[in-house]
Amino acid sequence: MNVGLYFGTFNPIHVGHMVIASYMSEHTGLDQVWFVVTPQNPLKNKKSLLQDSHRLALVREAVDESPNLKASDIEFGLSKPNYTTNTLAHLIEKYPKHTFSLIMGEDNLRNFHKWRNYEHILKEHQIFVYPRVLTLQEQSEGNTMNNSQIEKLKKEKNVVYCEGAPVMKISASFIRQAIKEGKDVRFLLTEPVHKYVEEMHFYK
Repeated sequence: MNVGLYFGTFNPIHVGHMVIASYMSEHTGLDQVWFVVTPQNPLKNKKSLLQDSHRLALVREAVDESPNLKASDIEFGLSKPNYTTNTLAHLIEKYPKHTFSLIMGEDNLRNFHKWRNYEHILKEHQIFVYPRVLTLQEQSEGNTMNNSQIEKLKKEKNVVYCEGAPVMKISASFIRQAIKEGKDVRFLLTEPVHKYVEEMHFYK
């Protein structure tokens, strides 16, 4: 089975994540997409994260009726901080009959050179990249690849740029702030996720 790994904190998982995952499972060679819930991303501040178990529960609620989408807590038992190269090695050992690919937004591709063992990952695994509109702040951040470097990377044999994938501008941080301000976010989350968030009073 060819499995696409969609890494993220999913704080919370929202319809943008679901649309991308659904597109990847239906319009590429991937058989399944696994949402890999990251307990600690070395490039992100952990301060605003819900507990790992809650974020995993939200993902499970979101994918419950989608046979090609799965929630994964594989990184919960690995040493921290979590690095993708370590997670891939662990998955390959645990599921030797599966092939694992990565799913990432173009914003992450611009920072791919910062990842531990990124050259090995690029050599051994396909990377499915979906387009994402960068904010001015993201474009101005230092130590990111420029446009010519990005275009060169897109031409690597293991990089699949999914130009037809939907461009989603929804962000989890926007949703968290909206909930904090008492705004209605029901259409930005799947119904089960929205219900769970409401019942648990998350982000208020």
